[in-house]
Parts: sequence; structure tokens; C-alpha cells
Amino acid sequence: MEMCPVDVISVCSAAGDIRPLRLRMEDEQRQLLRVDIDEILSSKEIQYVGIEATVFLCRATVRGKQWLFELKYTIRTHTWCLVRKVM
Repeated sequence: MEMCPVDVISVCSAAGDIRPLRLRMEDEQRQLLRVDIDEILSSKEIQYVGIEATVFLCRATVRGKQWLFELKYTIRTHTWCLVRKVM
């Protein structure tokens, strides 16, 4: 599940801050899985080879289990990617 593109519903504040609320991805059986984000533990802006992005460390409950994962939002392309599942 490394670097998987995902669909995300997010909200932007009046100050321009973006915050993910929910994501949708395919599971191992290629079924759509909806994940509601319970908490954003941290966020950091990164720059890699001139590409600006924001990485969010998130917690969610998926099928009764706690997930800790990183979501990356690439600013220039407006795309979301599930970077890695921590636990």
C-alpha cells in the first residue's frame, strides 16, 4: 500500500489551510473502501525536487481497527496520495 493515489474530501479554511476529512481507495480485493479521518495528528510542508507538498499524519478507524497513516497533498497538481500506513 505504498504511494497509492486516493480520492479525498477536504475542507479549506478562510486562511487557505487545507484539511482532509475522508478518503476513498481500493482495498486488497479491489473493493472501494471509505475511510473517515478521526484525527490529524500533525502536518508538515515539504519540498522535494522543487515540488511543494503537505504531508498529514492521520488516524482513522477502519473495519474496527485503528490505522495511522500519512497522506500527501501535492500543491501544484492538486493530487492526494496515501504515502504509507504506519500501523
